[in-house]
Amino acid sequence: MRVIVFFDLPTETDTDRRNYRKFRKALIKGGFMMIQQSVYAKLALNFTEVNNIINEVKKIRPDTGLVQVLSVTEKQFSKMEFISGKCKTDVINSDERMLIL
Repeated sequence: MRVIVFFDLPTETDTDRRNYRKFRKALIKGGFMMIQQSVYAKLALNFTEVNNIINEVKKIRPDTGLVQVLSVTEKQFSKMEFISGKCKTDVINSDERMLIL
């Protein structure tokens, strides 16, 4: 399964920008990979791990802004299509459990 986090956080003040950077860095440190700007995904092995990941995101979320979490199966995730823009070869779109970058 994949856990996908979508977020729209304010960046108007210095505090807002600091909270944005802190949240984004916490996601990356927690094993999330960026799919596109403000959209991050993480691989989860089962529903228990999905719930643990969601609870961790709830703990690190900023007080302001919108954070949404969606969990999908690997089959659903693999059907994602990249429609606009040029084809990028550095996009990680694999269901392999171990990726070597």
